[in-house]
Amino acid sequence: MGNRPAELARAVRSALEQDHVDVEVVLVGNGTDPLGDRAGQAPFDDERVKTLHLPENVGIPAGRNRGVEASCGEIVLFLDDDGWYRSPRLGAYLRDRFDADPSLGVISFRVRDPEGGRGERRHVPRLRAGDPERSSEVTTFLGGACAMRRAAFDAAGGLPEDFFYAHEETDLAWQVLNAGYRIVYDAAAVMFHPAVLPTRHDMFYRYNARNRVWLARRNLPWPLALTYLGVWVAMTLLREHRPSALRPWFKGFAEGWRKPAGPRRPITWGTVWRMTRTGRPPII
Repeated sequence: MGNRPAELARAVRSALEQDHVDVEVVLVGNGTDPLGDRAGQAPFDDERVKTLHLPENVGIPAGRNRGVEASCGEIVLFLDDDGWYRSPRLGAYLRDRFDADPSLGVISFRVRDPEGGRGERRHVPRLRAGDPERSSEVTTFLGGACAMRRAAFDAAGGLPEDFFYAHEETDLAWQVLNAGYRIVYDAAAVMFHPAVLPTRHDMFYRYNARNRVWLARRNLPWPLALTYLGVWVAMTLLREHRPSALRPWFKGFAEGWRKPAGPRRPITWGTVWRMTRTGRPPII
């Protein structure tokens, strides 16, 4: 969004410095010129960097979709401007993993705190998140810390643009699984990102609830959709007691039922069983 120029340069540099792999960087400015007057400065002067200026902020999923459309790689990585890759061997590692396993659709990275902290529980996309150094098969992934097979992205239909922010990667993940691909959390694939809370965004509670309803309406068989949403209402009431959080959450929940959720593509019961065997049935 153009408000972190030093961090943006670090992020782009970390992608361009990947060894023994072909890299292109599509730099999406969401409602802003991503470079301004820095187009001729390093690392943005690299011929492998192309820029995409969106006239308005269309949200995370739409911005990422536009970036994928402008790219031509077989493996797609999403990187926010305040994240970076420390290892120059990450790209080759990911290429080899996808080459070795045609069923692998998405790799979710381990997110490390540059200050040396333990990291956030939500950065490990499974229920048993206590050990971030343990790799495993999972049913979702981190939107800003991932790599995915372009064919899997296309088969899933891309990210749901109306979501704007929150749960868009889970919507994509469930459709990737439904297309027959696997998703893994790989602790050896590391990106660095400052420890920040999602609640720093003003719209967090509203969009979190609205998009969770849309997620269920779009992707789950109706018995599971109603169970899933009932579980999350109960969990929200148990976790959150502040009226300042509950009011926008329930406003968003009602909005999720009132407004169109987009095309309904319920996953099969076979996919539900695969998710359950992986350790996270789609009711939580």
